[in-house]
Amino acid sequence: MGRRLGTEAIDRLWIFPPLVKGRREWGLVAASCFDDQDTRRVITARYSAERTGKGLFLDAQMAEEGSAPHDRLPRVMDGVVARSQLPTGSPRVVELAGGAEAWAELLDEYDAALFEEAVVGPPQAN
Repeated sequence: MGRRLGTEAIDRLWIFPPLVKGRREWGLVAASCFDDQDTRRVITARYSAERTGKGLFLDAQMAEEGSAPHDRLPRVMDGVVARSQLPTGSPRVVELAGGAEAWAELLDEYDAALFEEAVVGPPQAN
């Protein structure tokens, strides 16, 4: 997300808890991106991942969902949780304010191998 949008464009992230079933995982990250002083564009990244004996298979999609006043976005994200039919729980909110250092600190929380491993599209049926 940082590579595609540019870390300087990202104001805040909502990282929803992933759904995990066996070796498969599905997740959602929503980003508010600077548009103007009072408005933020909302971009979502959905992913599914599966670790097999051949490596990590990842299918990720990003979409622009629209824009909203920045002070309304927390309520919008609360609504996502309330409307969900899945027991996802509340998202973790990460304030980045366009800072490259804040982005690097966030990435440091994750296993570096996730960013180095050769990742390919969804696994093929055998």
